[in-house]
Amino acid sequence: MQIFTFAVLMGKIIVEGIKLFAYHGCMEEEAVIGRNYSVDVCIEADISLPSQSDNIDDAINYSVVYEIVKKEMEMRSNLIEHVAKRILDKLKKQFPKTESVEVKVTKLNPPIEGEVEKVSAVIRE
Repeated sequence: MQIFTFAVLMGKIIVEGIKLFAYHGCMEEEAVIGRNYSVDVCIEADISLPSQSDNIDDAINYSVVYEIVKKEMEMRSNLIEHVAKRILDKLKKQFPKTESVEVKVTKLNPPIEGEVEKVSAVIRE
């Protein structure tokens, strides 16, 4: 067993551009035909231990981050703010030693009159 001594080393784990297809939205058509979404996650945490140990068990595992996002995006909501909060809550529960978590849920080509590329909800706790 290795014993590490180190000072606090704050860092960010950023998982960007998680591409998913989902059925969120207030309009009936969105529940039927769905839309493309992109999700970005930024987790700020003390990365002292994983930076020394080189062990995935000590780190914020971004495969786990992806699975949480995927699972929450599969559950339909009217608002992307609601989806973002569910994702944030699950990430904080999975990784309780985080300093902060930021989640950005982006709906691509939203059903808005006019030319709009995307709309996003960003929450941070």
